Amino acid sequence: MPLATASVATTRPARYVKQLVSHMGHKAAAALTPDGRGTITVTSGTCTLTPTPDALELTATAVDIESLDRVQDVITRHLVRFATQEELAVEWTAAIDGGELEPTAPVVGEYLLSHHTPADDILGELAVATREAAGGAAHMQISSDEGTLLTMLTRLTAARFAVEVGVFTGYSALCIARGLADGGRLLACDVSEEWASIGRPYWERAGVADRIDLRIAPALETLRALDAEPVIDIAFIDADKANYPAYYEEIVGRLRPGGLVVLDNVFLGGRVLDPAYQEEHHLAMRRLNELIKTDERVDSVMLPVRDGVTIARRR
Repeated sequence: MPLATASVATTRPARYVKQLVSHMGHKAAAALTPDGRGTITVTSGTCTLTPTPDALELTATAVDIESLDRVQDVITRHLVRFATQEELAVEWTAAIDGGELEPTAPVVGEYLLSHHTPADDILGELAVATREAAGGAAHMQISSDEGTLLTMLTRLTAARFAVEVGVFTGYSALCIARGLADGGRLLACDVSEEWASIGRPYWERAGVADRIDLRIAPALETLRALDAEPVIDIAFIDADKANYPAYYEEIVGRLRPGGLVVLDNVFLGGRVLDPAYQEEHHLAMRRLNELIKTDERVDSVMLPVRDGVTIARRR
């Protein structure tokens, strides 16, 4: 449970961030962003510092409780030392597990599901069919609001060639196919004909089956067989997480200027935010999230939509 936060009431939050970053930069990795946020990484872990109008918000992360305690201690000691003109109360929350985080509170999530262009009967029936067929695996299907977002983004890019990595039962493929411009097509990559076959009748009913080119094969093989020219208008990645970096690289180089790549599950249930999680897919997603942030080929934004969605636009 190596995450903890503190909200420190103060009239000088921005000043303390600058002081801490400047002072600790001599013995730790410390950085200040243009908007005044600070990040300090010591041997034990990392603390981010965000100034607000009346408080300094701290978030500490580490690989275990002992390391988290050390991060909290060093930040608290330095912060109190710098506060010569006021007495600061630095009270950290109990440590929490990243897997218990909820990016969107249930009541907010329910409100969001109730306030977007609603899914029609075909999508609704496909969602029901997925739950009945997949049982506990049905969580792999995107939510209806995310489906609406995919259709909207596809239309906004006037996409004629789309790529999807990870089809499952075809809900997202249907959403993307509906947003394609006349004559457009979707290259849908998956390894399971069994799951994808559930969606085929619904593609037919929606009148988009002729737009979807389903390839049952390892997605990397399919992507690498594509022409290297930048012809992809929009891509959606929602497959095995350990391969996300490889999928991203194969796609981003083939995106046309202004094209989009959309990545689902970039929070991995909150576990990406928690350094205690060190399995291959956690490490791969963290690497990719950091890469996209600094990738000069794209402009990107990470959104707290469901389990986290990143949208990157090719420059």
